[in-house]
Amino acid sequence: MLIKQIPIRNNLKNYMYLLACEKTHEAIAIDPLDHALCLKTANDMGLEIKIVANTHHHHDHIGGNDPVISATSAELVAHSEAMETIPNVDRGLNAGDKLVCGNLTLKIMDTPGHTMSHICLYFEGNDSNKPALFCGDTLFNAGVGRCDFGGDPIIMHQTFEEQIFLLSDNVRIYPGHDYIENNLEFTLDREPDNQSAKELKEKFNNGLDAESFISDIGLERQINVFFRLDEHRVRLGIADSLKIDVASLDRQKTFVGLRGLRDNW
Repeated sequence: MLIKQIPIRNNLKNYMYLLACEKTHEAIAIDPLDHALCLKTANDMGLEIKIVANTHHHHDHIGGNDPVISATSAELVAHSEAMETIPNVDRGLNAGDKLVCGNLTLKIMDTPGHTMSHICLYFEGNDSNKPALFCGDTLFNAGVGRCDFGGDPIIMHQTFEEQIFLLSDNVRIYPGHDYIENNLEFTLDREPDNQSAKELKEKFNNGLDAESFISDIGLERQINVFFRLDEHRVRLGIADSLKIDVASLDRQKTFVGLRGLRDNW
């Protein structure tokens, strides 16, 4: 599988993606907000966009749909329950469905939380490619998506416990935005002694390019405070910030507390 991560460099620092079958050169465009850049990149790479896939309905993920589809006649797919909020969806997707393009197959994960109709696209891997998760605004590098624009942090926590936390350490992460440096700052605000987060932050300070950085689930377990719900320092910080007894915190309350603090941080 060929993966092209394309930074849009707008105020929201969106990423869009082209995923292609290396044999047929047929491609899936994920959340192609900057339609001109998406089409140019596909053309330069010799790819034919056959499918446009939206992870969710927010405008910064669907805004380029129409011109990309007009130029390519691609099929538009999205969560089955997003067909009322995303115009002109050709096919609704549900948990466990397969999205096939050439010899490339992606598994659909139903991942509510950021919105209640959000999908992630999962590549299970093969002999030459590690698994990969195209996660929209569910999971970010060193963070998770907001839940105050039509979502629910309790549902988001359930999504992580039942799906994201269960993924193998070698699953590569391809999020919908480049927020890693701010997210590392938040992890260190909550867990100042997190050595892995400190070391990665220092690499960015010394010139590591965030736009070419690819995390994986194993690294997220170290640097993403939302994965570290049982750490005493994390829970103690939540209790101090919210003026509650640390003994009252379980994993769900810790996750929701972190998400609320991150909203206003």
